[in-house]
Amino acid sequence: MPSRKFELEQHFLKSPRLALILIGHSNIRKNDTVLEIGAGSGVITFGLSKRCKKVLALEQDFETAEKLAQNLKKYQLENIEIIKEDFLNFDLPSEPYKIFSNPPFSLSARIFYKILNLENRDGEIIERGAPENLPKSIYLIVQKNFALKLIPTDRHYTSKLGKILQKYYDVKIKYPLKKTDFTPPPAVDTVLLECKLAI
Repeated sequence: MPSRKFELEQHFLKSPRLALILIGHSNIRKNDTVLEIGAGSGVITFGLSKRCKKVLALEQDFETAEKLAQNLKKYQLENIEIIKEDFLNFDLPSEPYKIFSNPPFSLSARIFYKILNLENRDGEIIERGAPENLPKSIYLIVQKNFALKLIPTDRHYTSKLGKILQKYYDVKIKYPLKKTDFTPPPAVDTVLLECKLAI
């Protein structure tokens, strides 16, 4: 398993079995193309490859991407494309696609900014027109407190990002995770967040 890059805030899932359980809670099917942001050691990548037609495994850290390729080579999987690129500079697929990812927590909001064609200008979120080719569904492992701000409810605060996201997606927490599910364990509670296209 790759060593953790502290500057990238990486927390890898320890269990391939858990990865399969999480993917099983998604609507990913055999004809889908799935984008994985921050593929890391490949635990999720391998699980996705068994469930969908094509996996676009995005990993910006060159060393981690090389180890990912080594980890997957022995399985001779032909439906995985490893892309060594920063998601924020990546051209999103033009074909229909879904997202399933365990990204660095600091990327969570920026992933949605990119997908929804938003700009964060001095802390103010600006909508820059209708986004193109929205993913049909998004599954992200995120901090629980971040997820709660994206879900419409009267029980707690919903962020502006959450209100914009709800124009396009039905959003809910799909699966709670334990700190011990990761190496190294994060300091915060985490969940699998589901966003299903509603338009």
